Amino acid sequence: MATPAKTAQSPTQCVGPDYRPEQQKPTATVSTAVSYDNVHTLPQTPQLIALLTMIRDKNTQRADFIFYSNRIIRLLVEEGLNHLPVVEHAITTPVGRTYAGVQFQGKICGVSIMRAGEAMEQGLRDCCRSVRIGKILIQRDEETSQPKLFYDKLPEDIAERWVLLLDPMFATGGSATMAVDVLKSRGVPENRILFLNLIASPEGIDSFAKRFPKLRVVTAFVDQGLDEKNYIVPGLGDFGDRFYTM
Repeated sequence: MATPAKTAQSPTQCVGPDYRPEQQKPTATVSTAVSYDNVHTLPQTPQLIALLTMIRDKNTQRADFIFYSNRIIRLLVEEGLNHLPVVEHAITTPVGRTYAGVQFQGKICGVSIMRAGEAMEQGLRDCCRSVRIGKILIQRDEETSQPKLFYDKLPEDIAERWVLLLDPMFATGGSATMAVDVLKSRGVPENRILFLNLIASPEGIDSFAKRFPKLRVVTAFVDQGLDEKNYIVPGLGDFGDRFYTM
C-alpha cells in the first residue's frame, strides 16, 4: 500500500475588514506563505475566500463553478496587469483640467496551457480588448507525472510582447516549466513573462521560482501540498473537467 504524502497544515486566520473586531470575524483557511520576491499571492480577502470555497466544494454545479471561477480569474488578470510597466501620461479632462496619469508601455499577449488554461482566456479578453492569444498543449503522463509537449501556436512577434501565461492549476510545475522553456526558445525574455494561476502547490512554487527568478507568478492561493499522485490538496479536483464537462 502506498504511503500518503505528507503535507503541511494550511494556515488559518480571521478574515474580514480591518475595522471589525477579531471576535466578529470568521476563521478560514488562507494561502500558505511563500518567501519568493517573484511570487505574488492575491490578498486573502473574504470575497476571495468565499469564491474559492464555492469552486472547491464538490457539490458545486458546473454553471456555478464556471461563474465563480471566472470571478477569480478576473481578479488574477487585473492583478497581473498591475505588474506590467507604465509610463507617465497626462491628459485633459472634459472640464479642461489636466490629470497626471499613466499608460501601459508595450504590447501584451496571452498564452494558455491547454485545455484548462483556455478557461482563463475570456477573463483576459474582458480586461484587454483584441488581445492576441497563443496556445500550448502540454499533457502530463499520469504514471510518471512528467509533461509532454504536443502542440504550440504563438504570435509571430511574441518575442516583442509581454506574455501572460495562463493555467489554473499549478501542481508539480512541470507543464508550466515546459511552457516557459517554449516561450524562451521563441525569444521571449524571462522577465517579460507573468504566470497566472488559481491554485498552486508549495512544491511547484519552490522549484519554479528558483528556476525562473526573473519571471513573476501571480496566484490566488498556495495550497497545503501534493498527495502521492502529485495532485494538489485540498485542491478542487480536475479544473478542466469541472469547467468544461461535469
